Amino acid sequence: MIVIHSIISLALTGLYLLILIYLIKGWASLKRPKENSTLPTTTRVTILIAARNEAERIRYTIEDILAQDYPKHLTEIIIVDDHSDDDTADIILSYADRGVKLITLREDKPLNSYKKKAISRAIDQSSGDLMVATDADCRMGAKWLSSIVNYYEAEDLVMISSPVTYFEERSLFERMQTLEFDYLIGMGASYIGNNNASTCNGANLAYRKDIFYAVGGFKGIDDLASGDDELLLQKVAEQYPGKIGFLKKHEAIVYTHAKHTLQEFLQQRRRWASKSTKYKDKRIVAVVVGIWLFNLSLFINIGLGFYDPYFFKLFLAQFLLKFIFELAYLFPITLFF
Repeated sequence: MIVIHSIISLALTGLYLLILIYLIKGWASLKRPKENSTLPTTTRVTILIAARNEAERIRYTIEDILAQDYPKHLTEIIIVDDHSDDDTADIILSYADRGVKLITLREDKPLNSYKKKAISRAIDQSSGDLMVATDADCRMGAKWLSSIVNYYEAEDLVMISSPVTYFEERSLFERMQTLEFDYLIGMGASYIGNNNASTCNGANLAYRKDIFYAVGGFKGIDDLASGDDELLLQKVAEQYPGKIGFLKKHEAIVYTHAKHTLQEFLQQRRRWASKSTKYKDKRIVAVVVGIWLFNLSLFINIGLGFYDPYFFKLFLAQFLLKFIFELAYLFPITLFF
């Protein structure tokens, strides 16, 4: 029994290390984007935001967007108020004279995903060729939009995933979330670097309007509350392989906040996990399950170590390898952020 258990533990460890090697390779494959500085920018962009009860922070997001160095005559800003019961809509309306367009979503019948409906409504009423989606509680630098468009024009892509991270952490719990979140963002970037786009984050996602319609928009994935980002990316990746990029550029980073409480964190992760049943590429589900089983084996070996010191040694071997390879994976990512 000990031999079989050891073989399983070491096999899971080997699987996890192979995953990390794959991720390290993918991140390293992402090169600094080419600059499109010789030609004038011509792409008309629509910035999309779906907002619900974001009165506390949406003003900062709007101000950051209005401060972008991208040509104003090529920029359209559409924010959809998704059934807010605070002052979100009034705050958005206060920016109407500066070109911010408000769409009010009021659905009579319950929906599984109000956010997807909000985004679809905004796209239907947009005039841009490139849709750039972010969230109502995000912050970004003045070169955020221009860096995305330059990359889009230089590389002739149909979809661009860009970096997102947490900031203004107030506790150890939030700092731990930042490290884990950077791991996940790096994972999505690495998969794209390996020409196998599977995951992304909707707080910083750009795609061509015609491509959104070509893949049927959110049709087929509109029965889930989450998935306006990853599930859409997977639909695009299936029809347009090799045409999705990750913008590995500091100016393109979008900043948001970690969850303040464990309850909020768990609710977020349940929502994220719900979309896995719709993943077109089941290999990513297998990878995540493999990582979970490896981490579970660590806890099992700690527990068994109280009965037989051998399992403590097995745990220490696993943990040391995990630490070394995760350090090799996370160091360049955290350095980037």
